[in-house]
Amino acid sequence: MLVQLSIRNIVLIDRLDVSFSHGLTVLTGETGAGKSILLDSFSLALGARGDGSLVRAGEAQGQVSAVFDLAPGHPALGAAEAQDIETDGGLILRRVQLADGRTRAFVNDQRVTNEALRAVTKALVEIHGQHDDRALIDPATHRALIDAYGGLEPQLAQTRETHARWRALVAERAREEARVVAARAEADYLRAAHEELDKLAPEPGEEEELAGRRADMMQAEKVAADLRDAYESVGGDHSPVAALAAALRRLQRREAQAPHLIEPPAKALDEAITALDAAASALQEALRAADYDPRELEAVEERLFSLRGASRKYSVPVEGLPALAENFAASLEALDAGEARLVALTGEAAEAQAGYEAAAKILSQARREAAQALDAAVNAELAPLKLEGAQFSTMIRDEPCGADGIDQVEFWVRTNPGARPGPLMKIASGGELARFMLALKVSLAERGSAPTLVFDEIDTGVGGAVADAIGERLARLGRRAQVLAVTHAPQVAAKAQSHLRILKAPSEPGRVATQVFELEPKARREEIARMLAGASVTEEARAAAARLLQGAQ
Repeated sequence: MLVQLSIRNIVLIDRLDVSFSHGLTVLTGETGAGKSILLDSFSLALGARGDGSLVRAGEAQGQVSAVFDLAPGHPALGAAEAQDIETDGGLILRRVQLADGRTRAFVNDQRVTNEALRAVTKALVEIHGQHDDRALIDPATHRALIDAYGGLEPQLAQTRETHARWRALVAERAREEARVVAARAEADYLRAAHEELDKLAPEPGEEEELAGRRADMMQAEKVAADLRDAYESVGGDHSPVAALAAALRRLQRREAQAPHLIEPPAKALDEAITALDAAASALQEALRAADYDPRELEAVEERLFSLRGASRKYSVPVEGLPALAENFAASLEALDAGEARLVALTGEAAEAQAGYEAAAKILSQARREAAQALDAAVNAELAPLKLEGAQFSTMIRDEPCGADGIDQVEFWVRTNPGARPGPLMKIASGGELARFMLALKVSLAERGSAPTLVFDEIDTGVGGAVADAIGERLARLGRRAQVLAVTHAPQVAAKAQSHLRILKAPSEPGRVATQVFELEPKARREEIARMLAGASVTEEARAAAARLLQGAQ
């Protein structure tokens, strides 16, 4: 609830600190005393549009601070904490209004934007008046009020949860479908490429091995003729081995006759023959190695051509062809898996949609039941508020599926029997609108209400029993929330737990200032008597004021 309001240099207010308590507090005073200034200052602290004309004449800036004490877990605390503002169970709102029209906003002394300030104060205060456009007349709030009145938070949470799952699956299916469509566009290419590489079956290191083999065979073709010529000279028809062997045998036959002459050359000839035999053997081995099948060379060259052609076609090195083949295979598997996943997601999304629609229908039915109960409660309050022929109703229409369900909710009224009902804001006049708001707030008091409610002259144009009925309902609201009511009706003022009088008094030569006083019982009776009698307070008025106060107690 609002604990204190501090105002500095705003219009007629130079310095003002007002404390507030729980229950119904009324603010009374002569016209022009500053009641509207007080509410405008409060609205400024809550995030209302600033205006340089609010700054007291001669001052560079004005300032309004509002201190709130809130229960743990209150939505306003959550809104502040979401913006990394430390709360510790309370909120201090401060708004600085500069004379040039600019404003600065603070929450717990932390600078915030005006949008952030309004996000925090949205759940703090409701202001209701004849021309207020921020309270219950906004159709955007009506569905939430029905949900709060009916205690439909579990059904709403279930609907939001199923909606989120459904939309997430729809989004995932769309992404998967996009991937599958893109893969389908390349499917023919992927399959042809995979089939080609699968048939080619490239092996790691194959190019290097084939190139080496091809080089060996091409070089062998060049040296084979020389090897054959050399072999012919050493071991063929032109080999000297036979002649050398014959010469060695002749010398060996003469060895006994002259051993010291024959033995050295015979030994040398024997070694030469052995060397020539070894050379012939080596040349034969070389010839066998150089002997290749031309068809093998052709096969090697064709294989190299195929590998290198695939390399150019797919713009990868030959060494990268095995990995590319694996990638193509994986892509085809992914396409098949994507098709299967798409089918599965389609089924899951349909199932989630059915779950959402079921939850939304349950919520919608519960809303219609809650709306009927609220309509009955509000209509029961109308007759005492001089709205005997009026009727309040909740119009529920279907709307596109959303996170909060399938219902569009708007409060409608009919002000006279036989008249056509219509939206609350369009049908009700200013005074009627204020009383409809009061009846609605009384019905919603235990649920869907901000901790602080402000009613600005909702008793205008009524008196007697109607004013008494308004006061009685404001007092009932005050038992469940903090209620601040600006009033000119003594019947309303008598119902309050706390009474503040606003007056205008000289503050310095040539200037006046608005002041606020909390009235004690005697002064309060005098103020109510003034409200009854006017400028000249009579004893009869004082007696009537005493009866009003006694009746209220």
